[in-house]
Amino acid sequence: MLITNGKLITWEEPNQILEGQALFIEDGLIKEIGPQRELEAKHSGARALDAGGQYVMPGSICAHTHFYGAFARGLAIPEPAPKDFPEILRKLWWPLDRSLTEEDVRYSALVMLAEAIRHGTTTLIDHHASPNAISGSLDAIAGAVEQSGLRAVLCYEVTDRDGEARARAGIEENLRFIEKQRDHPGTQRRIAATFGLHASLTLSAATLEACREAAPPGAGFHIHVAEHESDEYDSLAKSGTRVVDRLQAHGILGPNTIVAHAVHVDAREVALLAESGTWVSHQPRSNMNNGVGVADIESLARAGVNVCLGTDGFTSTMWTEWKTAYLLQKVWRRDPRRMPGDLVAHMSVHNNARLAGSFFPQAPLGVLVPGAFADLIFVDYQPFTPFTPGNLPWQIIFGFHESMVTTTIVAGEVLMQDRKLTTLDEAEISARARELAPQVWKRYYAQFPNHA
Repeated sequence: MLITNGKLITWEEPNQILEGQALFIEDGLIKEIGPQRELEAKHSGARALDAGGQYVMPGSICAHTHFYGAFARGLAIPEPAPKDFPEILRKLWWPLDRSLTEEDVRYSALVMLAEAIRHGTTTLIDHHASPNAISGSLDAIAGAVEQSGLRAVLCYEVTDRDGEARARAGIEENLRFIEKQRDHPGTQRRIAATFGLHASLTLSAATLEACREAAPPGAGFHIHVAEHESDEYDSLAKSGTRVVDRLQAHGILGPNTIVAHAVHVDAREVALLAESGTWVSHQPRSNMNNGVGVADIESLARAGVNVCLGTDGFTSTMWTEWKTAYLLQKVWRRDPRRMPGDLVAHMSVHNNARLAGSFFPQAPLGVLVPGAFADLIFVDYQPFTPFTPGNLPWQIIFGFHESMVTTTIVAGEVLMQDRKLTTLDEAEISARARELAPQVWKRYYAQFPNHA
């Protein structure tokens, strides 16, 4: 495939914006970038895709999300409203995940994947829970991902909150799926696996040890850390140490591990995260919604922590997450100089690409360069001020919107063209989801006997 008439945003370091250049794709990779007339003559038999003057750039990457939360949209939590994050877990998320069947798991993934395609998010790192449908749940999600054509990293969250048998089943589901993905190497592979853990506050020392012992060599973990103070208090009560120290003692941290949130970590915990090379994913919309506080992102980055950006189950609108991350630090610090746009871009473009690339090492992700994965989007943005590689982060924060994405391509396959999805039937998916959601809600409310 030859992409012509686009303005190419390469997201290299330093970034470039190339005009008059075409992009040739073969075998899922970007093979050449060069003068349009030369590539048109050289690849005259290739399928041509005219970008029509739009910006062509790498697709967005999401470092932490929850497909299974899709059916929470519009759900009324039984009164009284949760007063803090532990109550939100007990009154919303844990009863909801217990209400999911395998078909619910599949369709909650499908609706989130359709939204991701439409919003230009081409790689997602998911964290799944369905304690009454554990075995095979990751296959159900993987099937949805394969159908969509997107790229995803999957895991199952191990927890003690549903009993020893389900904790063991969660461990086995992670191991089974990790081994299954290791049997499918190559540049065409779009699904990878990691080992999921819920959070320190729902994991005993014995379960943490069981997970560490079971995980194959080189496998990392994906876990929530210090999202709320309760995680720290629980860790101190269990182990006499703070959460990050506890995870370090159990061998959970490392360059293949993703820590979500890290809102309430102290200075020593930050140092441990940096020293171990652990990735930290920031989800500002979720943190604001749950009222858990604000992660000190600038301090984490200054200390050398690999900070990324995720959505935590919100819509896969990564530029909206950019805006939120940019603004939240300013209002929290009451200082408009905080959280500059280039730091937001570094997190969500370069760090997210490095993180995702650790799961798909066969080719670079998140850049338009020869040899990289052909994961890209067309953006119908009409700037009315000078548009340069240097000011691009601020153009995105103040000008871009996900509705401007018109075409989404992953591994050279067109998943959406001119805003029409090609791999997923949105109408069918939405219709079936509307049939399933009321039954999920019925099972959810059945766990609250006093709810009218």
